[in-house]
Amino acid sequence: MASLLQDQLTTDQDLLLMQEGMPMRKVRSKSWKKLRYFRLQNDGMTVWHARQARGSAKPSFSISDVDTIRDGHDSELLRSLAEELPLEQGFTVVFHGRRSNLDLVANSVEEAQMWMRGLQLLVDLVTSMDHQERLDQWLSDWFQRGDKNQDGKMSFQEVQRLLHLMNVEMDQEYAFSLFQAADTSQSGTLEGEEFVQFYKALTKRAEVQELFESFSADGQKLTLLEFLDFLREEQKERDCTSELALELIDHYEPSDSGKLRHVLSMDGFLSYLCSKDGDIFNPACLPIYQDMTQPLNHYFICSSHNTYLVGDQLCGQSSVEGYIRALKRGCRCVEVDVWDGPSGEPVVYHGHTLTSRILFKDVVATVAQYAFQTSDYPVILSLETHCSWEQQQTMARHLTEILGEQLLSTTLDGVLPTQLPSPEELRRRILVKGKKLTLEEDLEYEEEEAEPELEESELALESQFETEPEPQEQNLQSKDKKKVVMCPLFCPSICCQIVAQAPISKPESLLLSQQKSKPILCPALSSLVIYLKSVSFRSFTHSKEHYHFYEISSFSETKAKRLIKEAGNEFVQHNTWQLSRVYPSGLRTDSSNYNPQELWNAGCQMVAMNMQTAGLEMDICDGHFRQNGGCGYVLKPDFLRDIQSSFHPERPISPFKAQTLLIQVISGQQLPKVDKTKEGSIVDPLVKVQIFGVRLDTARQETNYVENNGFNPYWGETLCFRVLVPELAMLRFVVMDYDWKSRNDFIGQYTLPWTCMQQGYRHIHLLSKDGISLRPASIFVYICIQEDLEGDES
Repeated sequence: MASLLQDQLTTDQDLLLMQEGMPMRKVRSKSWKKLRYFRLQNDGMTVWHARQARGSAKPSFSISDVDTIRDGHDSELLRSLAEELPLEQGFTVVFHGRRSNLDLVANSVEEAQMWMRGLQLLVDLVTSMDHQERLDQWLSDWFQRGDKNQDGKMSFQEVQRLLHLMNVEMDQEYAFSLFQAADTSQSGTLEGEEFVQFYKALTKRAEVQELFESFSADGQKLTLLEFLDFLREEQKERDCTSELALELIDHYEPSDSGKLRHVLSMDGFLSYLCSKDGDIFNPACLPIYQDMTQPLNHYFICSSHNTYLVGDQLCGQSSVEGYIRALKRGCRCVEVDVWDGPSGEPVVYHGHTLTSRILFKDVVATVAQYAFQTSDYPVILSLETHCSWEQQQTMARHLTEILGEQLLSTTLDGVLPTQLPSPEELRRRILVKGKKLTLEEDLEYEEEEAEPELEESELALESQFETEPEPQEQNLQSKDKKKVVMCPLFCPSICCQIVAQAPISKPESLLLSQQKSKPILCPALSSLVIYLKSVSFRSFTHSKEHYHFYEISSFSETKAKRLIKEAGNEFVQHNTWQLSRVYPSGLRTDSSNYNPQELWNAGCQMVAMNMQTAGLEMDICDGHFRQNGGCGYVLKPDFLRDIQSSFHPERPISPFKAQTLLIQVISGQQLPKVDKTKEGSIVDPLVKVQIFGVRLDTARQETNYVENNGFNPYWGETLCFRVLVPELAMLRFVVMDYDWKSRNDFIGQYTLPWTCMQQGYRHIHLLSKDGISLRPASIFVYICIQEDLEGDES
């Protein structure tokens, strides 16, 4: 593939012109639009920019960081400048993770199309590379960076500089011996294959060689039977057959002669260990492997809070990009806070704050476009409506017209169901969660509603910043306080007829309830809420006696955590028949996150996260939903689906035996620098392993640090954990740069469910803070899980 890339760079007309470079306007905002000169580098992997054609250039972005390329018409920023800049000449570079988009405007439509085609071609080539091809390309990148004078050769002085760039401190004499051994032409420089040989000597894996030789009779190869023994004994793949072992040899052995003889060389063995088959994450858990025919309330659902925000919830920017990013990462429940806007058009923003506003209809159009690009399973629109009657009608019209057949506007079979439908039954459907009018409600009901229970310290701030209070039923109130007949839950077609018969002539004459800020609910919008009617939570007893399976309660994180401590088993039983949504405290004005694990422990399905904020909490969320095809739905363990469950998250008794986990942290490979600007700095890496689960299982341990070696550090340390409820446990591996003067610096992490972990010798391929691959950075571990012989414990 690397050679295919080089072929394209020398033959494709778009790429040839991109390598020559051209000026384009870089757009950051309505007031920041500056001319810059952009050029694709000769390696085909990086784009540089300068203030002028012959000016000093610096890297702009790497092709491996690019997710996709969008047309100017699909750019929220460029559309806002359509009267000033021609959309046909604009395009957007969208990056993985949370990095801001790059909006560019070329001098002509032809130049814009050329860059769009060329960049997309390069992205597709990089995406299709396998492990070895990525490694080859990575090696080519290092050569480009190390070859300071760009003469295609590398002197020993350049090699020394490269070693520091690669995060390794090496004895000069030893480095020179490797250099001389690789310099077969005796030219005093390394070229092409010579540099490859130098790199292979540099990356020789002594620990893997030792493992290979322990199973190889002659130390040169693994026969089919020897490899089969390794897979069964060390990798714990008890059901592995000779046929499967042969398939692995055919796939990973680089030499044709080895394939013909059905043997695995050291290179093939290492290739297997670095592949998805040698990964700690079980490949069987990567596709959709769970039963998707159970009711919605039996699943954990990937959920977003304040989805429209790409920054904090006080002054941050509201953008449809928040919905695009959330949906593309598999999120299945997005939040929409809607308020009255100018010209009769509802707007979305964080109410009573300085966050910017976006049109509700643009949000709906974005959801329609991106809802099912990553997953076919249902998307839930969690509406927090603060609009007047008229603008609620506009909301209903936009939802109906823009979403069309995607919108679920009646029950699946047209009759009252007895349980929630399944994700499978709701494929490619969009559901509205929100308030709904009911039949013959007492106008005094809202006055009797219990106030949301908030911590005293939260009350003031939550009232200002939290746009999602405990949902309360909306009621109409006439001057004589008579009862008004409203639409039944599953009869949207007669909604307007019933309201028309009520003794109220105009919407304007409908008065608000005592809570002046709460507008009355429009029947047209109410009719779009089918299976997800928002109701306020009073108590678990009240829910059992008065609520139905199609109703959903929302809890602030503070209230949910308190309920878990006070009535954990009741909360678990509640979540076996009704959906619960938990949202972050209003005190989190910086859009920080809580740990979702303790809410999942109680069976809460929709634990909403501020997805724009990276960190440990989002690592746990991403790791949890990495399984099952990344579809956004994960089946809860059976003890969280049993309506008579005795499980208590604070005092758990697992239905299965506890397990002991032994993790030998062996070595690391090509760890990135913490501060890339400091060329001479080398990291001192250590590995921290964290377990998140029920409170008694939550633990952390770490290795010692290795001094001045981020290239191939060796630890060889064993960590031990005992876990009572492995079905709920998550593992997080974090590599840190030791710093005695301050907190250790983050290098990379990987988080996965216990149930998706493979035993044996495994590589853990690290991710950045934004969840982007840091390949080839990895750690090599040995995993062993032992059943507890002591039985269940409280």
